[in-house]
Amino acid sequence: MSQYPQPGPPGQDGYGQQPPAGPNYENYEANSPPGVAPAPPQGQAAAGRKKRAYAGQAYEFGAGANAALGGQQQAGGAAPYSGYSVQQDAAGYPQGGYQQNPVAAQQNTTPMYPGQEAMGGYQPPATGYPAPGVAGVTQQFGQMDISQKPPVAAAPQQSQRAPVLNQLYPTDLSNQPFNVAELDYPPPPAILPPNTSVTPSPFANCPPKYVRSTLNAVPTTHSLLKKSKLPFALVIQPYTSLHDVEDPVPVVPDQVISRCRRCRSYINPFVTFLDHGHRWRCNMCNLTNDVPQAFDWDAASQKSLDRWQRPDLNHAVVEFIAPQEYMVRPPQPLVYLFLLDVSYAAVTSGLLATTARCIRESLDRIPNADRRTRLGFIAVDSSLHFFNIPRDGTENAQTSMLVVSDLEEAFLPTPADLLVTLSECRENIENFLDKLQEMFQNTQNGASAMGSALKAGHKLIGPVGGKMTVVTASLPNIGHGKLDMREDKKLLGTSKESNLLQTSNSFYKSFAVECSKQQISVDMFLFSSQYQDVASLSNLPRYTGGQTYFYPGWNAAREDDAMKFAKEFSDYLSAEIGLEAVLRVRATTGLRMSTFYGNFFNRSSDLCAFPAFPRDQSYVVEVAIDETITKPVVCMQTAVLHTTCNGERRIRVMTLALPTTQQLSDVYASSDQQAITTYYSHKAVERVLNGGLDSARDMIQSKLVELLTTYKKELAGGSMGGGGLQFPANLRGLPVLFLALTKNLGLRRSSQIPSDMRSAALCLLSTLPLPLLIQYIYPKMYSLHDMGDDAGTGDKETGEIILPPPHNLSSERIVPYGLYLIDDGQTQFLWVGRDAVPQLIMDVFGVPDKSQLKVGKQRLPELDNDFSERVRAVISKSRDHRAKGVGSIVVPHLYVVKEDGEPGLRLWAQTMLVEDRADQGVSLQQWMGQMREKVCT
Repeated sequence: MSQYPQPGPPGQDGYGQQPPAGPNYENYEANSPPGVAPAPPQGQAAAGRKKRAYAGQAYEFGAGANAALGGQQQAGGAAPYSGYSVQQDAAGYPQGGYQQNPVAAQQNTTPMYPGQEAMGGYQPPATGYPAPGVAGVTQQFGQMDISQKPPVAAAPQQSQRAPVLNQLYPTDLSNQPFNVAELDYPPPPAILPPNTSVTPSPFANCPPKYVRSTLNAVPTTHSLLKKSKLPFALVIQPYTSLHDVEDPVPVVPDQVISRCRRCRSYINPFVTFLDHGHRWRCNMCNLTNDVPQAFDWDAASQKSLDRWQRPDLNHAVVEFIAPQEYMVRPPQPLVYLFLLDVSYAAVTSGLLATTARCIRESLDRIPNADRRTRLGFIAVDSSLHFFNIPRDGTENAQTSMLVVSDLEEAFLPTPADLLVTLSECRENIENFLDKLQEMFQNTQNGASAMGSALKAGHKLIGPVGGKMTVVTASLPNIGHGKLDMREDKKLLGTSKESNLLQTSNSFYKSFAVECSKQQISVDMFLFSSQYQDVASLSNLPRYTGGQTYFYPGWNAAREDDAMKFAKEFSDYLSAEIGLEAVLRVRATTGLRMSTFYGNFFNRSSDLCAFPAFPRDQSYVVEVAIDETITKPVVCMQTAVLHTTCNGERRIRVMTLALPTTQQLSDVYASSDQQAITTYYSHKAVERVLNGGLDSARDMIQSKLVELLTTYKKELAGGSMGGGGLQFPANLRGLPVLFLALTKNLGLRRSSQIPSDMRSAALCLLSTLPLPLLIQYIYPKMYSLHDMGDDAGTGDKETGEIILPPPHNLSSERIVPYGLYLIDDGQTQFLWVGRDAVPQLIMDVFGVPDKSQLKVGKQRLPELDNDFSERVRAVISKSRDHRAKGVGSIVVPHLYVVKEDGEPGLRLWAQTMLVEDRADQGVSLQQWMGQMREKVCT
């Protein structure tokens, strides 16, 4: 390992040693015609023994240091679920989901969960969530002959033999501390009975990155669910990248869409074929339906198709190309209407110039494959400035500015010429953007009529729909939607603080609903260095499927600020979006989608409307059990009907199958701690907006107590010996995640958090995709000064940069001579210890002494040494959201923090150490003590 020496004699404290541990689409989609310290995940650095000399001295670090990490730096790591196989019948069809091969399990050398030694020494696979072996399973999945297909005349019969579900492994939270590596494990697998899917495809069930359930074994009755005190909800992320090419899904191109006549579910891998393959039974409502005549016919080649190769029978996630019947009107062009603040604040901060330049340089990135994309611009101060941009090649044509000062009844001066086609006006659009800054560079106008501009924009693009992109550095202070300066520092940290998080003008919610009806989505880019009332303005994205992007204290004079916004805004403009979209979730009879969370308008009881469907958000849907479930498997199917940027109507369908159980132990053993945390993050935001911050924090704490108490009473025999606190191994991270959630910027008790900052954090807590949300709640911390030699280098097989192992977020894990990266996905901190040696400072920052090191927002210099390159590679990899399986435009700022440097910056970084006691929050030790006191007494 490349390590920097601790000042002082060697041998006193080895490096790396750490303390222990428009058109109404309401019913259209529904009524369309049928037609523990296990090995860390792969890609983390392995620890080794290496000597490296600095300042003329050599220090040796290795196995002894690594032992103190509690196994965080073990090499290797088996592939997830490497011990699972599929049992086959004589025809080669799977007889039981993904069941564990006992032989593979015995050969697995992954360390056990704490306390497993007393349970017979069973060693789980690298996922950490074992499924007991099934006797007689001898064939590995990789040996299955997928070429064998069931005869069309025969449908696989549903086996009555119940599968052995995930086994419950109790652990003691008091004596076996949480290890951060556990957060990287996949959720407990959904173990299905034999022959659940109609084909033996390994892709038959929906991957967790698209749909993730809080429970991977579903209680058969409402009473059992209520008894468990666990939530039953789905975390849905229909898209995992900003562009389809980065994460393609199978497409059914023939427009043959077979749907159930009663419940309208789409055919999927879990249906059953009957009557020699001419009919199929719906796996949701059991109705028998006819198979379409063209189901086995390829119209393009005029040949018969092999049914068993159809994507919709082999893949849980597919896209159908929808026929004409799925359209209320012809697909509309993609429209971007930019509402640009040209007030004094926006001009002097450089926001207007940066925005104009970024749009100009991103014109080639805006989706325009069908050459129909249209753009429009409205500049806003105390008046509304419209721009008539002529077509390219028009003789003596100049862009004309039309000013409207009537803010109450704003009219469109030339409605037909204010939205222009990008392909036809490209050159004149560029000329206009080049001159935009000059038009307003001498302004002294400090007013903003953004509310009136929004109403004018609604009139302009209402007939077509599209996106209104608001870029503003001012509080709307005149015209419609006028907002007042209501920030009062005396209220921060008090019970009245929650009033600042409420909408102060009903205009923004009611107008957002009007936008949704006209298929208009609103995105807000907010830059004010003063109070901007994010709480009110964020209602526009919240109900229109948009997003709020907040840049506090932004100024283009700081290169890092300008580059961050330019990169993010360019990626925002290039992202593919789904237009005129609706989302609906259907489920097996007895289940009902009861509550929906996320940025959209709930147009009816179960239909979510999105004027534009974003690529960087997720949604939570709570599931109710209304009737006793008698099936061994339940299915939930999410469908997103949308128009692509290229004008093609499509339906993305994601089908998730889960086993059912009558045993409470199965429910707990199959619970997903990250999905549960995501659900309560959305619940907490809802509680803040309706009941206040104290109510939200109390809800989180009381829910954890309730879960621990239920487990003690129902599954731990009512007693916890030795004062311990028992919980299943797969839920060991839940207490830490709940504590971290209460300490998040959006929820924590503090009198120092401006209401705009808190409101922006609440927006993130209710929209971030699950991997980014978990990191935002419990950030990643990497030790860089002692990282292994392979950390920061490319993996030999994949080429992906290898990250060091993460560390628990506690100051006990930080040594005074260390260098650490702390990253919550939105902000990165590079923590420099007060005793960091000069050689480390020189290698990373290029200055000879720590006293010369500049702190604050910056980029690291590109120095010509191996360690500098690897540190920069780790920082870059940590902020690469694509590696996390999500789409995001966010580029985190990097702040350099000296332990003995600027106090405000240091305290901000320390708020990331959520296991410490800070501000008015308790430490993890105190938190667990409170839990133990409430549960065990």
